[in-house]
Amino acid sequence: MKRLLSAVAAAGFLLAAAPVASAAPNDGGRVPVKPAPATQVWSTRVQSQQSETWVRLDVEQLSPRVVTAAGPDSVTVSGKVVNVSDRKVFDIELRLERGQPLDSEDAVRKALREPTDAEVVQPEFTSIAKELQPNETKQFSLTVPLKGDAPTSLDITKPGVYPILANINGQPDFGGRARLAALSTLLPVVAVPGGESVGVPAAPAKVTLIWPLADRPRLISESPAVLSDDELAGSLSLGGRLYTLLKAYESALDSPLAAGVCLAVDPDLIRTVDAMSKGYQVAGHEGRGRSEAKLWLDQLRLRTGGRCVIALPDADADLVALSRAKLGGLTGLALEGADVIREVLQVQPLANATWPEDGLVDQQTLADLSTRGVTSLVVDQSTVAGTPGTAPVRLGDQGGGDAGTPTTAVRVDGMVSDALRDTPVARPVAGLATAQQSQPVSVQNALAALTYRAGFQSTGQNVVIAPPRRWNAPAGEIVTFLDTAKFLVGGGYATATGLESLFAAAVPDQAATISYPADGGSREIPSTITGQVADSFHQLEQMAGAMSQQDAASAQPADLVDPLRLDLLRVVSGAWRGDESGAVSALALGTSQIDGLQSQVTVNEPNSPILLGSGDSPIPVTIKNRLDVRVTVRIVVEDTPGILAKQLPDQVLPARGDRLVTVPVEVLRSGRFSVHMRLTTPSGVELGDRARLEVSSSAYGTITLVITCLAGATLVLLSARRIYRRVRASRAVRAQVPNDASGVTPEKSSAS
Repeated sequence: MKRLLSAVAAAGFLLAAAPVASAAPNDGGRVPVKPAPATQVWSTRVQSQQSETWVRLDVEQLSPRVVTAAGPDSVTVSGKVVNVSDRKVFDIELRLERGQPLDSEDAVRKALREPTDAEVVQPEFTSIAKELQPNETKQFSLTVPLKGDAPTSLDITKPGVYPILANINGQPDFGGRARLAALSTLLPVVAVPGGESVGVPAAPAKVTLIWPLADRPRLISESPAVLSDDELAGSLSLGGRLYTLLKAYESALDSPLAAGVCLAVDPDLIRTVDAMSKGYQVAGHEGRGRSEAKLWLDQLRLRTGGRCVIALPDADADLVALSRAKLGGLTGLALEGADVIREVLQVQPLANATWPEDGLVDQQTLADLSTRGVTSLVVDQSTVAGTPGTAPVRLGDQGGGDAGTPTTAVRVDGMVSDALRDTPVARPVAGLATAQQSQPVSVQNALAALTYRAGFQSTGQNVVIAPPRRWNAPAGEIVTFLDTAKFLVGGGYATATGLESLFAAAVPDQAATISYPADGGSREIPSTITGQVADSFHQLEQMAGAMSQQDAASAQPADLVDPLRLDLLRVVSGAWRGDESGAVSALALGTSQIDGLQSQVTVNEPNSPILLGSGDSPIPVTIKNRLDVRVTVRIVVEDTPGILAKQLPDQVLPARGDRLVTVPVEVLRSGRFSVHMRLTTPSGVELGDRARLEVSSSAYGTITLVITCLAGATLVLLSARRIYRRVRASRAVRAQVPNDASGVTPEKSSAS
């Protein structure tokens, strides 16, 4: 299958119209079909709102992409036309039309957003197919002269940036002749072959190219290395996305453009590839990209030596979302990623500099970054909207940062860089590993914008070009873009200006006010996600506070906690912007890792009941620590009827050790009890699972003993009282017998 080059600048959705019976014979009825706004997808697409769609036009090649004096004096466009209807289409014809050259920056920007008039010159149509059956495809190639009197000529006689329209006409079965599809693009003409050319400007544009190497988070564990999937192996191998970007970067270094190129690297990508190069696992199986990772990393290390490198926030974290969530600890961690680049690539990144996601910061984020020593930022033009010009500006004069250390902000050229952005797809480009072929991304609009900046403005302005973070354009388009930039620099239309020189210059005189765009908040990581990250991070920090090193040769708490901090940082990666499900999955992974750490410290649950011999007998329990550090814990006995627990002092558990602890309790009654115990840190973070202990006691508690004694004493007193009364009554009877009763003869019974 032929690789689609997305040729005619960013042009493209399917535009089809219902048949028009009375259409003019020379152009099948220009109305109601209009060309789509300039876009990056070079394939027309069926739009569901249209009741009748006839053909799809795919443009696969456009040559030349920029017209120069040394190039051909013709334009060739090739591709295919597909009948997507259920009817035959007859007499399919194609022609290229053009409009007037764009004479201002506003006109170029408008043409990038929406189709402009490209019907000033309308040559004759050329037949490309007599008939197309339903679902039939026909390849075509059309070459037209740039100038001259030929009937198909574009009649271009002077340099400029020209709107170009590819217009397909035909006649559907049971319908009239109509325009069936149209694609618009911009064609930059630096020189007309054999004719007029643009002179070298007295003040060439200052071109800076920030070349991004970033991916979405994939690392689950660094030691041993475990990845969530193996897509990165394909991206690093021949033809993959990251492989292509690295090779393109290498080609830029071997040209006059080299001085203006700065590599923007995500430290987490470098960390991940470094782990892959040493062997890794994916879903329990050996990963397939070990050799590719090592080769890619070696080539990157070789090429970055002595070159400009800027560190992205670690894991490409969303700094604004972190600032809103008051996660200063994670913001600081994101800025420490430069250490990874320094260690693995053996190159010194630009000091105290970073490039936030989308180039956006708000006032609070700027203050947070300034507090942590950041003095240089790459920002989008919308961040300093209302500030004229393209030169670096000074931030921090409005209370956003430390008034003594203003921040230098280098502005990205929105007109060129925005033209490189991908169109939205169902799955974010962050999750793609190889150059996308089903929806190839053209750089033609960016070529036109860059050529206009360098060849037709001549104001010596800064042109900082920043492709998307996870750029996914086809290899051919990337090469085409770089070749054009090299041509403009080599021809004297532009000069290569290093990003480091823009940062290193004196503090800019021009001050700017932060202007966070209205739609910026909708693109941030949602607060529902960052709120849960904040809860987990605070819990992790409290657990870290309960840890201490066993001895000088043992592990440090940071060895256990730092990887989990990185897990939480990956949850707020800018790669998840627009992909909340990805952030949710990353959050689930991070919290499960923290839960796993906490589960290593627990109360041992005995297999048999514990027998207490007295009312104040303590309950013996064994607490275990399977971590490589000391942990200070607190034993918490939950309320149990019949047992009164006493609070123990905090216990220090040795690394990978057990400890038998006797918990003092007071038994209030005899019987069998279920006692629940748990461990927490001194700050209250729960550790491990709760343990259920079965306790039996035949002893009397203090209250029971007192009651028993009182009852016994009462019984004795009552018995004594009864005996006393009996004795007293007996004495009273004896006292009533007469003294002379001894002379009385007693009666005999009847039986005697």
